[in-house]
Amino acid sequence: MTRGASLTPVVLGGFIAGACDITYAVVYWAFRGASAERVFQSVASGLLGMKAFDGGILTAALGLFLHFFIALVLTFIFYLAGTRLPVLVRRPVITGTTYGFAVFWVMNLVVLPLSAFPRKVTFTPVVVITGLLVHMFLIGVPIALGTRRALTPGLQAS
Repeated sequence: MTRGASLTPVVLGGFIAGACDITYAVVYWAFRGASAERVFQSVASGLLGMKAFDGGILTAALGLFLHFFIALVLTFIFYLAGTRLPVLVRRPVITGTTYGFAVFWVMNLVVLPLSAFPRKVTFTPVVVITGLLVHMFLIGVPIALGTRRALTPGLQAS
């Protein structure tokens, strides 16, 4: 990154990824009868366990905050990797989809089981397929495109 280059595209990519992910979750669970508040509380349950579901709007707000915090952390991990491995920003669609694929599995096989999330992680075909597609194209790609914009000279707005 050149001196004075903006991190705005990186942050924007992270917020777009977070917004796409949470929108997918809210819509998916709405079709199964869950409210957005319940979805956000589910995120907070990774920190609070079952108590998250008794906290009303406060734990829902915490869950929404945690969701975007995680999205931004994942974004800055990719950004830091991109500063050291320029190949990551040369082909952002390929590297973004690969990153999204990896993020899906790390979240479901490592992060959730190690958290206070109160349910066993299960893998039904529809959840795996839709989850992978969302993570690859709506999370990984925006993160990679934002990183590319921040790290590639000539793509910065003047």
